[in-house]
Amino acid sequence: MTNYIDGFVLPIPREHLEGYKRVVTKVAKVWKEHGALDYKEFVGDDLVLEGTRSFTEAVIATEDEVIVFGWVVFKSRQARDLVNKKVAADPRMVELIDSSDCGFDATRMIYGGFQVLVN
Repeated sequence: MTNYIDGFVLPIPREHLEGYKRVVTKVAKVWKEHGALDYKEFVGDDLVLEGTRSFTEAVIATEDEVIVFGWVVFKSRQARDLVNKKVAADPRMVELIDSSDCGFDATRMIYGGFQVLVN
């Protein structure tokens, strides 16, 4: 059986990056408690390659925003579906999002679930 991942890219206002980091550090623990194998998020550093479309362009980021790229690893698609249901029902998630001003805007996030092509 091969793993399955959820991948995402999103802009975060630079001024909210530390707050966002505090929130997603807790979010990662929740995902892992419910069965995710791994949870990673990274901040863009070198986002331009001539002849390609950048993540910055894809999310229509402004000068005062940074790009966050991340993924969550699951045992399988079925495991992902179950873990995501548990996370969505976890009251800590609503509390984390509602209690923070971390600059997260789900409407600007690019998201998808992926099967392994090469490992």
